[in-house]
Amino acid sequence: MRSYAGRVEIEADDDVSWPALRERIERSFGVANFSRVHEAPRDLEGLRARVLERVAADRFASFRITTRRSDKAFPHRSAEIDRDLGAAVGAATGARVDLGDPERTIWVEVLHDRILFSFERLPGPGGFPVGASGRVLALLSGGIDSPVAAWRLMKRGCTVQLVNFHAFPLQDRTMIDKVQELACVLARWQLRVRLLLVPFAAVQQEIVAGCPAPLRVVLYRRFMLRIAEAHARRLGAKALVTGESLGQVASQTLDNIAAIDEAARMPVLRPLVGMDKQEITAGAQALGTLEISTRPDQDCCQLFVPRNPAVAADLAALRDAESGLDSSRLVSDALHATEERRFEFPAL
Repeated sequence: MRSYAGRVEIEADDDVSWPALRERIERSFGVANFSRVHEAPRDLEGLRARVLERVAADRFASFRITTRRSDKAFPHRSAEIDRDLGAAVGAATGARVDLGDPERTIWVEVLHDRILFSFERLPGPGGFPVGASGRVLALLSGGIDSPVAAWRLMKRGCTVQLVNFHAFPLQDRTMIDKVQELACVLARWQLRVRLLLVPFAAVQQEIVAGCPAPLRVVLYRRFMLRIAEAHARRLGAKALVTGESLGQVASQTLDNIAAIDEAARMPVLRPLVGMDKQEITAGAQALGTLEISTRPDQDCCQLFVPRNPAVAADLAALRDAESGLDSSRLVSDALHATEERRFEFPAL
């Protein structure tokens, strides 16, 4: 592999499948676009011969040549190369030149030691390379939103690790099974992902037994942040990530988000906060997680949910409710009971 002029060249063995390689590059953040290139000698006659070899079996009605000279010492200017090569391709194929909307474009790149040419320019995912922006820990539920939020942070260059809160054995394992499938999908974009599985039922039971019912959901979320933050610091993460969207459910009102955030010291990133459900669902569809996320499960946040949850929980009331709980013990017990799963792509 070598880099030059803002691009990276990857040399693949002959037995590497182009469709498989293309699929990998399409999931490599930091790539704006890419092409399968062919090599020609560093002279106009050699280039012409190699291009005509490649187009001999191709069929197209119109085309254009687009040349870029990275090496300005090459004796022929870009326009001259365009004209010469265009005349040869037109004569060999019978296709016409169309600079506006061609059926086929032939890109030519003149380097200091050779010439590269290609017949397609495919879009990459964009963003920044994973790891360029630091490490974060994303709260992953079995729903539609959180996998999309984790993916968006990957695209911004973060190495994303995952944490899930479940209520097994008070609930079945459908949630655990789903988040493991979601972690497998996300690993295709990052190659390696850790998933922390935190048993949360004991925390919920103590909240239900000792705290006002309308505050339960917000208290659940505050304890999730405390536990997630402790794991994040152990993993070297600098922020937490959630899939919350403003106003979507009772715990995601602006008042409740502020009250929940007060429980954590590190930043809580919400990449979906201004998106509506239709936009998030479209993102899940494109990511390939929608079918998994919409399967029925037993979400721990739905356990012991009150009929009328607070939509603007008072911070003083939350602190008063938590004062009757042994918060340090609950967090410590959850940390020690956490299980870790690791996912790699391709799976070993």
